[in-house]
Amino acid sequence: MRLDKTEISLGLVALACVLFGFVSPGWLIFLLTIALAKALVVQGVVMQMRSGLVSFGQGLFYCIGGYTVGMGGQFFGIHDAIAALSLGMLVAIVVAMLLGLLLTRYREIFFAMLSLAFSMILFGILVKSQELGSTDGFNVHDWTLFGWAPEAGAGSQHTVFTITVVSGLIVAVLIHRYTKAGVGVICEAVRENEVRVEYLGLSPRWLLYGNYVAAAAVSALGGGLTALATGHVDPEMAYWTTSGEFVFIALLGGLGHVAAPFIAAIVFSFVRTYAIEFVPHTWQMILGFTLLAVIIFLPKGLWSLVSREKTGERA
Repeated sequence: MRLDKTEISLGLVALACVLFGFVSPGWLIFLLTIALAKALVVQGVVMQMRSGLVSFGQGLFYCIGGYTVGMGGQFFGIHDAIAALSLGMLVAIVVAMLLGLLLTRYREIFFAMLSLAFSMILFGILVKSQELGSTDGFNVHDWTLFGWAPEAGAGSQHTVFTITVVSGLIVAVLIHRYTKAGVGVICEAVRENEVRVEYLGLSPRWLLYGNYVAAAAVSALGGGLTALATGHVDPEMAYWTTSGEFVFIALLGGLGHVAAPFIAAIVFSFVRTYAIEFVPHTWQMILGFTLLAVIIFLPKGLWSLVSREKTGERA
């Protein structure tokens, strides 16, 4: 299997991140872990945006992934991290296969609002569920990795960070190949002109259906990794502000490259962290101005800065 230039670059960056984790303070490792985990959810949002759909309910699958990891350890004795993450993705795929039959019939604001509605339904169910901690949620039990239990504290934190980096690399490579393959290109064609795709003898609805299910699996993986990193899950994972945050990051990064969501998620995390520290009562305004500046000066997202430099070098 031959790797192209983008995939090699992604691999080198992932290796550098893992090595960087050995010399970084705990607070930075935690911040990067959460940012990269959320970037996986944003990858799901971007996959749908490339096909012309904007999901305001991606928190649904983010929450499913997180709660499956938590419930697996608490109720079903599943403590292996890989098994729990895989189970979370499987549950998300099943749910997406059911919901996708309805959602892929709709476009534009109708799709956005329906996706948001299902996410809020899950939020309401979790809030009313006393067995799952209601509004407080519950803690994730200690986990293992193929039978090995990492030491509590720095050891566990670095292990989750490494798993997150490796997961991000695998997902990034797969999505990169997906976008370059025929199916990915056709999904972009659906965004531009759905009728013409139908004239080619293809079904836009089923293309979007497959895209929706794949995005759900990726988002659930991000939710599961977040649960492992924080050691806690709560209904806020499915709340509309969480889903809005993913759309915010997607717009911040742009659709130009598979690395854009990772860069945007890291920038977002640092901006929010320091905005809360220095201006705790107006940090939302800081984030708003950040997005406004990007929309005005970089309408194609932060990745356009990199693409401009490459274009300038070729010129």
